[in-house]
Amino acid sequence: MKTQRSESAKYPHRRKNILTEEWILVSPHRTQRPWQGEISSREKENRPAYDPECYLCPGNKRANGETNPRYNDTFVFTNDFSALLPDTPSVEYSTNDLLKAKSEKGICRVVNFSPRHDLTLAEMNEAGIEKVITVWQEEFKSLGSDPRINHVQIFENKGAMMGNSNPHPHGQIWAQESIPREAAKELQQFKRYFSKRKRSLLADYLRLELRLNERIVYQNSSFAVVVPFWAVWPYETMIIPKRKIATILRFSEKEKNDFANALKTMTSKYDNLFTTSFPYSAGLHQAPTDGKKHEEWHFHMHFYPPLLRSATVKKFMVGYEMLAEPQRDITPEHSAAILRELPTVHFNTTENDR
Repeated sequence: MKTQRSESAKYPHRRKNILTEEWILVSPHRTQRPWQGEISSREKENRPAYDPECYLCPGNKRANGETNPRYNDTFVFTNDFSALLPDTPSVEYSTNDLLKAKSEKGICRVVNFSPRHDLTLAEMNEAGIEKVITVWQEEFKSLGSDPRINHVQIFENKGAMMGNSNPHPHGQIWAQESIPREAAKELQQFKRYFSKRKRSLLADYLRLELRLNERIVYQNSSFAVVVPFWAVWPYETMIIPKRKIATILRFSEKEKNDFANALKTMTSKYDNLFTTSFPYSAGLHQAPTDGKKHEEWHFHMHFYPPLLRSATVKKFMVGYEMLAEPQRDITPEHSAAILRELPTVHFNTTENDR
């Protein structure tokens, strides 16, 4: 792969995820095109700007009986059905080192991106997205300063396909005692690389990607969007800052603007791919909030979208992928080329919106 990269990439091969040390099987010979079969777009959902039955809309009553304020921009509240609780008793359980359990304290928050029920990040303007980023910064700082909290995960599950039970534009923040598995794996790799080279793993990786220009989808002065060399999902991407920063609290005003631009651009491109409101799970990976410096950490954001061939055909993780390791047919290079050529203006945008 090192000396004959282009030729060997035509045949079955495995690629290593440098952030987790895990491998993925790539089988490009299984398809001569990025996708096969009919491409059908899903009918646009005609959601109203305000839904009186939505428990996230301004002024409406939530499931726990509380009433939302008539907010105009963003609105944050503690999740009514939190997966983590701050007052959980401290308990550990172990039997013969085979049955182990440990209590976990935490706080779960919901971030409403907009009072408009009918919008998504892709359909919001960059000024509105910047307000969401400001809330993320405020929540990360507040939650991360709690001595009980060692990790803050900001994420969004978009679309019913990704388990989102409410279409109102919103994301979540889970803050907890432990550093969860995916972040812990990345932390180990960041530390190992920094200890050996005194440089950022992702800074070196991004420098290489920018030079090769095979998997770069979009870039502005502060950020680059890349389909990772080891991507598992068909149109997976990662947003990486060109400057090594550990968390969103380190953003300059220009970087904040550019991050909003990257988010707007990529979510619009996703929707434009199959002319549908594109489902995904996306999240920010930031340095732990355990009081350590974490000079090794390099902020980044993952997008994991499930769609494969159309608005209704998705990639399944089954069989070999559940029992052995992830596998994909469309190479990351093909995916990047398709995403790169898509327009940045959302397909639903009218002249009056521009």
